[in-house]
Amino acid sequence: MAILKLQEVGKIEGNFVVPDYQRGYRWTEKEVTRLLDDVYNLVDKDKKYCLQPIVVKNLGDKFEVIDGQQRLTTLFLIYNFMYKNGGGFIEPPKFSLSYDTREKSAAFLADIDFSQREDNIDFWFIANACETIENWFNDKGAKAVVMPNVVKLFTKNIQIIWYEVDGAEDGAALFTRLNIGKIPLTNAELVKAMFLSRSNPNIDERRQQEIALHWDTMEKELHDDSLWFFLTNNSPEEYQTRVDLILDLIAEKNSDDRGEYATFVKFEEKRAEDGFDEVWTDIRKTFLLLKDWHEDHEFYHKIGYLIASEYKNLAEIYAASKGKTTSAFLKQLEDFIRESIRLAEGESYSDWTYENQREKIRRLLLLFNVESIQKNSRQAYWFPFDKFKFVDEQNARWSLEHIHAVHSQRKGTQKNWREWLLLHKKSLESLAEPDAALIAEIDKILNLAEISYDKFEALQKDILQKFPAESGADEYIDTIANLALIKCAENSALGNSTFDVKRNAVIEMDMRGEFIPLCTRLAFLKYYTKSEKNQLHFWSQVDRDAYIAAINETLSKYLAAKI
Repeated sequence: MAILKLQEVGKIEGNFVVPDYQRGYRWTEKEVTRLLDDVYNLVDKDKKYCLQPIVVKNLGDKFEVIDGQQRLTTLFLIYNFMYKNGGGFIEPPKFSLSYDTREKSAAFLADIDFSQREDNIDFWFIANACETIENWFNDKGAKAVVMPNVVKLFTKNIQIIWYEVDGAEDGAALFTRLNIGKIPLTNAELVKAMFLSRSNPNIDERRQQEIALHWDTMEKELHDDSLWFFLTNNSPEEYQTRVDLILDLIAEKNSDDRGEYATFVKFEEKRAEDGFDEVWTDIRKTFLLLKDWHEDHEFYHKIGYLIASEYKNLAEIYAASKGKTTSAFLKQLEDFIRESIRLAEGESYSDWTYENQREKIRRLLLLFNVESIQKNSRQAYWFPFDKFKFVDEQNARWSLEHIHAVHSQRKGTQKNWREWLLLHKKSLESLAEPDAALIAEIDKILNLAEISYDKFEALQKDILQKFPAESGADEYIDTIANLALIKCAENSALGNSTFDVKRNAVIEMDMRGEFIPLCTRLAFLKYYTKSEKNQLHFWSQVDRDAYIAAINETLSKYLAAKI
């Protein structure tokens, strides 16, 4: 069983041997300076900083260094420099380093002889590191002040993660995984090991096996994309394990946290203060709470919307839930939702346009889709946040787009123009009285090796005249009444197409079983339009009025005023 603990740098003791499967010391000026700067940034600050793990195996009279040789060697060099230049007031290093196959390197490390720098590659890097350390101290000023500060920091503020693996562990294999395989120890692995460590006398083997089983179950359940993308907008690739999301949440990790292992450090501090059982209970309770939210139809949609809309993140919602009853927390969520689409003083929803309030409209229409499903009394439907957040191979995502768009394609490409013509040719062919001459002109233009913008623009105007209900309606083009969540690949001609073209695309996607936001589907299939004048080729004033009426009715409890 492993031993895992946080340990001040000043308490590192013993004889360390670097095995033959490792290369020699290779840190450059950059790494050495960064370590010293990270340390000294904490002068006069009541904060702790954790270096990356040092992984060792206890061989009885010495420790085999599996990972962390570079950091350990640099710390030795820093201590040794201060000891030799501290005027007799700085103690020598409390630990030593030797090498299985490079005995001369151990001697050189203990007594640096710069005249031997060129003798081998190890000497060269060690000598350079020593010069970097000396230059750093010289740049900082009076050694009589700087050195005691560094010693104090090493004693009280700077910690390492001491990971002593089980004696049966294959050191070479673990070294390969951590270094050659580039699979570093994660916060989640370290927190898990904290419970399974033999330095934990309060948990017996049976309890440890139970914790390991629950831990693996949490990781497995978080691989359900429905749960994952309900909780976060981040790709799973941003996390080394998915349990890290839960641990970061409990540790209240934020961008100000210094160090790669800040989450583990906070858990270790919590363990020291509250005990193992309390820490494990907190992890389990938090995970089960998040699962409860995911499985509750109302909480799922309200929380899912707030996260997907980027108005709140999971940490903010989790913090808001603490100490509240279910009804009070539900009211808080509704207040958040109301705030997410709140109007500024003197503003009206009609002021929101695609150009100046795009994100607010996108958020409102996402809420329209989510709330439409959440209000379904049968609770048979759940908004699929995982599908909504997924970006496909064509870089297409559900974004705010015009239901009917007739803006210029001048900034487009030959590919865009050809795609636009092909899409609208299909719409022209579906009209009750297709214009054969216009369709033939499209074919003629498409057969050209290169299409000029002038030719495209002239033909585009002729095509749009076949949709008279859409002509001259610039006053609504950029408003909520003509906007929906539509899946459009970047620079796709579909994004600049008429209603009929987009409707055909939505129908084709629906037939393929692809996800389409509910309200987008209902709009393009004209479910909101109850008038006898309903038609399929245009997005008319009647359609727009019906669409806005549906939004007003569905979001009445959240809108500050009708749209």
